[in-house]
Amino acid sequence: MTALRPVPGEVRVPRTRPAGELIPPDAAPLERWPSLGWATAGRRASFALAAAVPLAFLGLFFVWPVVAMLVRGLTDAAGALDLAGVADVLAKPRTWRVVTTTVVQALAGTAVAVVLGVPGAYVLYRRRFPGRTLVRGLVTVPFVLPSVVVGVAFRALLGPGGPLGGLGLDGTFAAIVCALVFFNYAVVVRTVGGFWSRLDPRAEEAARALGASPARVLRTVTLPALVPAIASAAALVFLFCTTAFGVVMVLGSREHATIETEIYTRTTQLLDLRTAAVLSVLQMLVVAAALLVSARARTARERALALHAEPRGERPLTWRSRTDVLATTVTGLVVVGLLAWPMATLVARSFRTTDGTWTLDAYRRLAEAGPGTGLTVTVWQATLTSLTTAAVAATIAVVVGGLVSFVVSRRPRSRAGRRSLAVLDAVVMLPLGVSAVIVGFGLLVTMTRPVLGVDLRTTGWLLPVAQALVAVPVVVRLLLPVLRAVDPRQHEAAATLGAPPGRVVRTVDLPLVTRPLGLAIGFAFAASLGEFGATSFLARPDAPTLPVVIVRLLGRPGTENLGTAMAAATVLALVTAAVMLLAERLRGDTAGEL
Repeated sequence: MTALRPVPGEVRVPRTRPAGELIPPDAAPLERWPSLGWATAGRRASFALAAAVPLAFLGLFFVWPVVAMLVRGLTDAAGALDLAGVADVLAKPRTWRVVTTTVVQALAGTAVAVVLGVPGAYVLYRRRFPGRTLVRGLVTVPFVLPSVVVGVAFRALLGPGGPLGGLGLDGTFAAIVCALVFFNYAVVVRTVGGFWSRLDPRAEEAARALGASPARVLRTVTLPALVPAIASAAALVFLFCTTAFGVVMVLGSREHATIETEIYTRTTQLLDLRTAAVLSVLQMLVVAAALLVSARARTARERALALHAEPRGERPLTWRSRTDVLATTVTGLVVVGLLAWPMATLVARSFRTTDGTWTLDAYRRLAEAGPGTGLTVTVWQATLTSLTTAAVAATIAVVVGGLVSFVVSRRPRSRAGRRSLAVLDAVVMLPLGVSAVIVGFGLLVTMTRPVLGVDLRTTGWLLPVAQALVAVPVVVRLLLPVLRAVDPRQHEAAATLGAPPGRVVRTVDLPLVTRPLGLAIGFAFAASLGEFGATSFLARPDAPTLPVVIVRLLGRPGTENLGTAMAAATVLALVTAAVMLLAERLRGDTAGEL
């Protein structure tokens, strides 16, 4: 019998999937709608343009400065490759001690964050209770707090005069690990919780019906099913821990120096570009391994969610369940003791003097500048500069990240096309793993000539560009899962009905990413607001950002400067928290998880 073939011009309805079902990234292409020639050409042109813009942005402002810095550090005065100098750096015990410290601190922070974050994911994503949305927002705030603020908060808690000052933890390995967990607790809660809320509860119910205890169900059914999400979260946390610059710089000492802080010291204080370049290469290798694990774990997580796109299995929180009691107790202790206590101590100490008197003097000094403070502008002026710069950086990050998400979410038929998109996705994540110090210094060195007739170093545009580089990966991770969930046949159907590429995007993609886009904007704004590594090089002396001002105040002697620094850190924390709580409220349940 001859197989039936479609009549030319005939529209055949493709087979459908259940509503809400996600399609795995590596799924075989389904039957396609026939496409008109002009529509195909238009889509290809739009696709090429959407890919060219982020590639040009990353190539000009990230790849070029980083490569230029590496070349300067790995060559001699004549420009020839100097491997002997590289060998000298690798032979120094200090180099490997710094690398070992970085990896050990990252592993410790990752392990503790995962152990504490899984119970939090259970409480906040599998159980319902009044105020859950507010708690989710509060848990997310530490992740986007500027690292300088977190360092000051833990110094206020653990340092002399702090509530835990008598324990002698200030500047220790334990203090740094606690601060790393403070930052990354939300990553585990959001990643594991978002996955957990979509697991099919019937497997657990069947196990309980067969007589398994709740503990055994958790051990034998739930935790094995959560492995992809836990692995994905752990890889991300490890990545963030290895690049924690501000926390280690404020809390640590030379004994606890990481690759990031050592690069900063070698670059700014010793002008030892060779050692900085070699350390950057070592950092890239560590980050590349973390990105590889994260990508594979994320793919496994997306495959596991292919049949369950909607949240399921939520039940009211009850005190009759031992699991609920234990998970709620652990989560409460973490939220109050690890997340809220350092910030509350920071706020309290900004209102108190060394003799215990409550006063507003520190906040009055926020309006002062001059030789007495060591500042060229007031803290309020620096705050306005930070807000303006972060708004520009967030706009750039959302545009570039949105284009990357649009391109990477597509499913080309050819294997070469799919591999190209996978490479683009990995390249976009690299700014999270490359030292911001190298990026900032590289931009300062390479942007000596005008770009399109504009000298970016004198206009102030270079700073928001550098901050946007840090925010782009976060935007992509939030928007990409939502765009990947769109059935490609919707695009094909709209194109077949005559819709041009721009209208297809407006009518199919944009309605789905509207709410996640609000969360992405909030994350991008907050990440830009607190960026310090590249900002320390690129901020102009007459227009410093708030994190730069805080570090300057911390570096000056005197209790008044310390109090002013704590007041400024409180202001920065409140602004960041307000942005994230607003973004979380606009989010709904449709955004991707980190």
